[in-house]
Amino acid sequence: MLRVVDLDLDEIVTALQSQDGYEQFWLIDPVTGEITFGSSDLDPDPDLDDCDLVRIDPLPSRVWYRDMADFVDGIADERAGDRLARAIQGRGAFRRFRDELHDEYPHLLQMWHGFSGRRAVRRAVEWLADNSLVDVADADRFLADLPDLDLSGTGRTARPTEV
Repeated sequence: MLRVVDLDLDEIVTALQSQDGYEQFWLIDPVTGEITFGSSDLDPDPDLDDCDLVRIDPLPSRVWYRDMADFVDGIADERAGDRLARAIQGRGAFRRFRDELHDEYPHLLQMWHGFSGRRAVRRAVEWLADNSLVDVADADRFLADLPDLDLSGTGRTARPTEV
């Protein structure tokens, strides 16, 4: 069984966030934890049973959208919250959110990156545990030390919203 602290969680996050379609895929070796990238251009039908690798399927975009919505709901700046809430409505929400944040509220960028980064790492660890690649107790210990960031300025940490 792999140990959470020995894995490249950023690479697993990248795989879980990948929305490139079925042309590209990520695999993890359940013995070594090594992550490999594949493409249907190079190997149109990889036989995972022959190589004992586990495919890392991306999470649906609604999961990452929830992070934007929770961030908007949690920030103390009401004006920014209202504008960002409008930005995430309808098609193109990710681009509008990013543009609004960069153009109008750059002071919130570091907070957003910290918030979304923690959420992404938490999801990576949860994915590892759900796929029996790490011990659940090891994952729980790691997650206990990685709560959501306090967005309100009150010093309290938020708990992730279930999707």
